[in-house]
Amino acid sequence: MDKPITIYGAIASGSLPIEAALTLIGLPYDLIDGAPWVSAKAAAAVAKINPMRQVPTLVLPGGEVMTESAAILIWLADRYPQAHLAPQLLSRRRPAFLRWMSFVSSSIYALYWVKDDPSRLAADKAHEPVIVERSLARITDCWRMMDAQVDPGRYLLGDDLSVLDLYVTVVSRFRPRRKTFYAAAPRMADVVRRVDADPRLAGFWAERFPFKKDWEG
Repeated sequence: MDKPITIYGAIASGSLPIEAALTLIGLPYDLIDGAPWVSAKAAAAVAKINPMRQVPTLVLPGGEVMTESAAILIWLADRYPQAHLAPQLLSRRRPAFLRWMSFVSSSIYALYWVKDDPSRLAADKAHEPVIVERSLARITDCWRMMDAQVDPGRYLLGDDLSVLDLYVTVVSRFRPRRKTFYAAAPRMADVVRRVDADPRLAGFWAERFPFKKDWEG
């Protein structure tokens, strides 16, 4: 590999599962840090390679660009199988892995595009609080539905940590935040707490998504 992966990311954002996966793989990467929804400079930087101006965006060593958290996580796990971060192609757990990676991406994570800026869909300013409230309710319902259908061991797919665990652990910290998640998804609650406490990620969480006072909501 001639040069490291470059990742456009931001603290406490959707880039964190990818950064955590790279940490567990032990793969060096260059981080271009900045929230495009806060900084015009960060938005302009990522826009040069991703017109949607979103993080995470990856630039691979060969120059290929990858976007979409679930796709990136699946690719990393498959590209570096020695890290054991996903069921192998012929594993009986592979269909569930792909199902829930897609579910978190399309049914939960995608709603933050609306929740974080309801003016994108609201016809009137007065509608915005309702859109936020209903988006958060839908996120909670989706966690509840997922929890009813998974069969966790130590982790969501059994006894091996996967990028699905990293994805759920980070996204479950976004609003409506962890206390709501714990109530809606009690079977997944122990899994995300286990990932929170993984000693291999202690320094990473402290730097990129600190457990500050009242962080659970």
